[in-house]
Amino acid sequence: MKKLILVSLFTAFSLSANAAVIRITEGAFTPAAGLITFSEAGFSLGTTNPTYTPSDYGGGVGAPTVNFGGWFVGQSAGAAGLCPAGAAISGCVLGSPTGGLALDAASPTTFIVSDGANPTSPVLSGTPTFNGPVSILFDVDVAGVGLSGGFFDAIGGTAITAYGRDGSLLGSVLNESTGIEFLGLVTGDGLAGIAGLQFSLVGAEPAGFAIDNLRFGLAGQVISVPAVPEPETYAMMMAGLGLMGFVVRRRKETRV
Repeated sequence: MKKLILVSLFTAFSLSANAAVIRITEGAFTPAAGLITFSEAGFSLGTTNPTYTPSDYGGGVGAPTVNFGGWFVGQSAGAAGLCPAGAAISGCVLGSPTGGLALDAASPTTFIVSDGANPTSPVLSGTPTFNGPVSILFDVDVAGVGLSGGFFDAIGGTAITAYGRDGSLLGSVLNESTGIEFLGLVTGDGLAGIAGLQFSLVGAEPAGFAIDNLRFGLAGQVISVPAVPEPETYAMMMAGLGLMGFVVRRRKETRV
């Protein structure tokens, strides 16, 4: 019985550690990781759906070309009654990307714009200004990606969502504070597997939103940290430890 409990606990932690994506901080990206600030030469205010090659942002050998757009092929604009509660329709995206992840040329454009609420302006906004989604496509899979989002006036209303090359959902990270916040994630195994990222509304955000300081890294350019067990995993662990203690006590009482 005790062996079974130990195996169950090990399985629970293994599932947590092998999660598709893990939340990370901006400090998880090494100096070799890519960085796009939207202040690069050749990308003026008003530039729509910019494309950044490694030479544009100082990327090294094997670094990806990065493209921007509203959403991916297979997805569509938000609609009343279908978006998450409180989310503005213009910032909500419906549906899942199709295989062979690609930006939808018919989706609303993204563009570089000044933002007085962001100290590192200019930023990249969706359409309409500060109220539209921003999607990012890498021509080479990356292991981790993150960005400075905001200016947030609500907690948990905005998310970054990572997708695989086949359009599969890898996981999401929601904003946990107001103001400007860095939202980042890395694959659970630290290997390259993220082909695209979407920044969109999943709840209320009254002040609008945009992105800046996009960071992304190949395997080895992002520090992959162990996953923190979710609350239910902790509950399972405590229940298991409690049951283990009960079994041990029962055995002792039987021997007396």
